[in-house]
Amino acid sequence: MGTALVIENDPSDPLGRLGEWLTEAELPLTVLRPHAGDELPETLDDHVALVVLGGDQDAFASSDGTPGAPWFPRLEGLLRKAVRGRVPTLGVCLGGQLLAVAHGGLVERSTSGPEVGPGLVGRRDAADTDPLFKFVPLLPDVLQWHRDEITELPLNAVLLAASTRYPHQAFRLGDRAWGLQFHIECDLDMISRWAESDAAMLEEIGYDPGAVVSACAAALADVEEVWQPFAARFASLALGTLPDADVPPSPGPGGRTLPLLGH
Repeated sequence: MGTALVIENDPSDPLGRLGEWLTEAELPLTVLRPHAGDELPETLDDHVALVVLGGDQDAFASSDGTPGAPWFPRLEGLLRKAVRGRVPTLGVCLGGQLLAVAHGGLVERSTSGPEVGPGLVGRRDAADTDPLFKFVPLLPDVLQWHRDEITELPLNAVLLAASTRYPHQAFRLGDRAWGLQFHIECDLDMISRWAESDAAMLEEIGYDPGAVVSACAAALADVEEVWQPFAARFASLALGTLPDADVPPSPGPGGRTLPLLGH
């Protein structure tokens, strides 16, 4: 059986609790760290899923065309192959932004300023029929830590969750690729390190680092209650064990969807 390929873009944002949840759901993981020199594969032929994590880089290129990280063009190519090949895919924060950019969406520095700490996002009506999001509460708890935002979703993307300041909080591309603007993988140590490294940014927006860490710590149990089952369902989709009624139908000729037969 193949593994889920996990791309760690930044040592400050490892798999954390998401890795524990996927492993508990019996999804084997292969973690590549291109920031440490790991080479990204050309294809996903040996993998049953793709998970792209966050990081401090920008998903968009600089004014002179330099990508946010040297491996981002190749990673965007993998994200396009994943959607075309219907490989279950999950992008978290920067990973979700890269999923959007790879498919023609737009990511920019947010004019609303950084979004930091625990919060709620609002599930949209389209989530009612989504194989992963339909069991997510109407106002799920999340952790936020970003200064960029997806200002335009890719064509044909399905918006699954939104908030007032940042309207594109979660989306789906095709039938098996999801992008999240927020974080679900964080543990307390990760948040504490972010608060220390981003102390200047927190001071700029008037946040006390200790208060932010305490607020995130208080929300961790609620985040787990929502997103551990979400991660388990993603693992089941990758492993082919998601209940038949919840499995997205296969696309037919010309991109049409055909009903599952024999179920």
